[in-house]
Order: sequence, then C-alpha cells, then structure tokens
Amino acid sequence: MGNKIYVVGMGPGREEMMTGEALCALEQADVIVGYTVYLDLLDTRFQQKELLSTPMRMEEERCRLCFEEAEKDKKVALICSGDAGIYGMASLMLEIGKSYPQTELIVIAGVTAASSGAAVLGAPLGHDFCVVSLSDLLTPWETIEKRLSAAAEGDFVIVLYNPSSRKRKDYLRRACDILLQSIEGERICGYVENIGREGTKAETCTLRELRDREVNMFTTVFIGNSESELIGGKLVTKRGYQTEEQHGEKSSRGIL
Repeated sequence: MGNKIYVVGMGPGREEMMTGEALCALEQADVIVGYTVYLDLLDTRFQQKELLSTPMRMEEERCRLCFEEAEKDKKVALICSGDAGIYGMASLMLEIGKSYPQTELIVIAGVTAASSGAAVLGAPLGHDFCVVSLSDLLTPWETIEKRLSAAAEGDFVIVLYNPSSRKRKDYLRRACDILLQSIEGERICGYVENIGREGTKAETCTLRELRDREVNMFTTVFIGNSESELIGGKLVTKRGYQTEEQHGEKSSRGIL
C-alpha cells in the first residue's frame, strides 16, 4: 500500500506521557489532523507540520479529511486523546477505511485516562475493572443504566468517562444513585481532573459523597470494589497477594 495513516493515541497530550511509538509516528507524518484542543497540546516541534482540524462533532469529516490527504501521497497522523481505540477514532477510521482500500491504517496505542488517572490516585485498578462512559450522545441512557447496574452487581472497580458536561450536569449524580442500589454508601472512590495537564487535581471520597461532587468533562471517576481501601492516602484495590503482615496474622491465629 502506498498511502499510510497513523491513528495516534497521544495520552493526556504532554510529550512525556506519549509512547515512543506515538512520537515516532508524529515525527514521520507530513500532516497531523485532530480536534483543535488536541492540536494545541502538541509540542512546538510538531507545530511546524501541516495541522488540519474540524470542530467537535465533525468526527466523520475529520476522518475523511485524513484519507483525502493520504491520497495526495502525504503521511498522515490523526491524533486522539488517551488511546485511539478506547472511545477514540480508531473504530470510525477502520469503518470508513473500507472505502479506501489503497490506504493502510496503523493504530498506535496511547495511555488512556483509566491508566493515567489510576497512577495519580495510587493503584485502584489492581483487580478486575470496567470502563463506562456516561455520555449518551452515542449510547442511550437506558443502556448506560444497565451497564452500571451489571458492573455494580459484579463487584468490578468502575471507571467513569465523560461524567459531566454543560448539558449533562446531573449525570454523575444519576449514575451514583444507580450504583447505590447495590453498593454501600461508604464505598471508597476517587476522581482526577485534568490528568497529566496543568492544574491536575485528585480527590478521594465515599460513593455517597461522590454523588454530590461537581466534576467536569475533563474528569475521570474511579469507584472502588468491595476490597478497595485507602492506604497512606492512596486508593488501592488489592490484587490478592498475601503480604508478610497478612501471613504473620494468619500464623498467629493458627490458620496456616
């Protein structure tokens, strides 16, 4: 194939938090396409390249723009925040790519908010977890409710993307009300705002307290499972390893 498009997950946007593969793809690209906010996050050395954008909610047009540029024998990189395959543009690019069989698509993994936010809080994803977006732009709210209920019943650590926006100010509260039907109000939770960017802010609280917290669209929310706890101020979900302290406790009780 002659034409080539890199679909790049750029993580939070700061160069130190991009993978080496992502940086290499951006270096090789002649044209970088993306939402304006993400283009602005790029390091100055990439600002010298040809930068093209479309407004929010013009994702399909943005994807087609990539293919049009690739057909001009240019190496193209489409950037997405986090990971391109997790609530990103990779799936749409692959769908549209069926109409452009002469163009090769290469998906480059990035650091998604679940990973980068977890690192700020401690280790909340130490065991099984699931990710649910509260945006009902592409998913009916009834489906989101079912997924939240199932995750609570399964005792997963739950990561919430897109917990709020100007039009969805009460969605986090609604989600907490659904979870509180199965989960105790004292369940430990945390959230991180502006992960990896200027003004990063992290908080821990109970699920009942989380219900009344105000967050924005740049916030990622973590709801612990029944084994999650605060250790030294860090949110930790135990993997199940037996520490020396636990081993000693069992020995003293004659369990071993």
